[in-house]
Amino acid sequence: MLYDYLGKLLEKADCRYTLVVEVAKRARQLVDGAEPLVEMDEPNTVTMAVQEIVVDKITFEGVPEKRD
Repeated sequence: MLYDYLGKLLEKADCRYTLVVEVAKRARQLVDGAEPLVEMDEPNTVTMAVQEIVVDKITFEGVPEKRD
C-alpha cells in the first residue's frame, strides 16, 4: 500500500529525508494518542500518517536552504 503513494509523497517533500522525518513524527503522535485525521481499517500508524500526508490533511515545510 505504501508503494502506491510513493510518487504522491515525493511531490510533497523537498527530499526523502524530510518526508521520512515527518511521517515518523506524525506516526509517533498517533501512537501517543493523537486523533487520526483519516479513517482507515489499517491500524498501522505509519500507514495512517502516510495517508494523512497524501490527502493533504498534514502539511509541512521543507528544510530551509543553507546560506553562505
